Amino acid sequence: MITYFKKIISESPNHFISYADFISAALYHPDFGYYMKEKVKIGRNGDFITTSNISDIYGRLFAKWFSKIYKQYELPVVFCEIGAGNGRFANAFLTEWYESVQIPIEYMIVESSPYHRKLQKELLGSSFSVTQLETLDEIKGFTGMIFSNELFDALPVHVIEKENGRIFEVMIGIENNKLFEKRVPLSNQEIVQYLSEYKLELQENQRFEVPLAMEKMIGDISKFITEGLVVSADYGYTNQEWMQPARSRGSLRGYYQHQMFDNILQHPGEIDITTHIQFDQLIQHGENAGLNFVTMLRQDEFLLKAGILEELQSHFDPNPFSEQSKQNRAIRSLIMPSGISSYFHIIIQQKGLNVDFTKIF
Repeated sequence: MITYFKKIISESPNHFISYADFISAALYHPDFGYYMKEKVKIGRNGDFITTSNISDIYGRLFAKWFSKIYKQYELPVVFCEIGAGNGRFANAFLTEWYESVQIPIEYMIVESSPYHRKLQKELLGSSFSVTQLETLDEIKGFTGMIFSNELFDALPVHVIEKENGRIFEVMIGIENNKLFEKRVPLSNQEIVQYLSEYKLELQENQRFEVPLAMEKMIGDISKFITEGLVVSADYGYTNQEWMQPARSRGSLRGYYQHQMFDNILQHPGEIDITTHIQFDQLIQHGENAGLNFVTMLRQDEFLLKAGILEELQSHFDPNPFSEQSKQNRAIRSLIMPSGISSYFHIIIQQKGLNVDFTKIF
């Protein structure tokens, strides 16, 4: 992939590209991109783990919750998952749906990775009818619920930094087949507008990621949904949290075999690249695009409100490897204060509905 970057950098103005261009290619290039390759990425044998791959209880609980939502707001029984990975969430959701709800459902997956679409077909194809789409553009007049898990943290971002009172964009160059950073005075007017719109004032020597692609994604989702709920599970910070000294160097990271790398320029196409999202901007841009904010909850709070404790098996099973024991351990890991859910939040937005937060659980 270095050869590819050498070519596009040499053809770029001033022989530099933005971090957003680098991340976009490193993750999504059709031939070399990390997410597009036929390689296990999720789980013990991959590079990272997601909540939905800890246990099927996560997908099953969402199925039960959606069954309440569609009845209450008289929505069509349509559920769309954006970025479904290996399909485990969908499999758990649909298994629970047909076991307990037992009515037809239209389940859609928007997935850009051919490899992940293949995994989804292998897991779901013989048991469930699922519509796979490559892009949101294929959705017209959607009514129902849209769900994503760690979608926004995997989108490209620009990187800026304040030095001696001036804002610079951090660009990427290449020399002797090695990628390196180069600061240039900020000239990208979309970034300037973003900072102005959200009243973001960087501190001296602060590095900050600007998620223009997140804005576009939120706008696209709003454009294609006519009526329903948008539920996003992800990790990130509020504006106040972003301004704390501990976050002065930003959050851009890489993961390979469950190890974290601060320098994401190493091994492009071989590592997962992620950034913590900006909750306040996600919510505000949703409002601007017509997605009205309902609530944001820490994921463990959401799971408790959605009834996860009802899934605990109360009687003791001495066999630690039984399905009952494994499910109980998974539930505890999802709701313990120090567990994975403490890093995640659930953001709920709505369009075309008069949603009362107190009545959605």
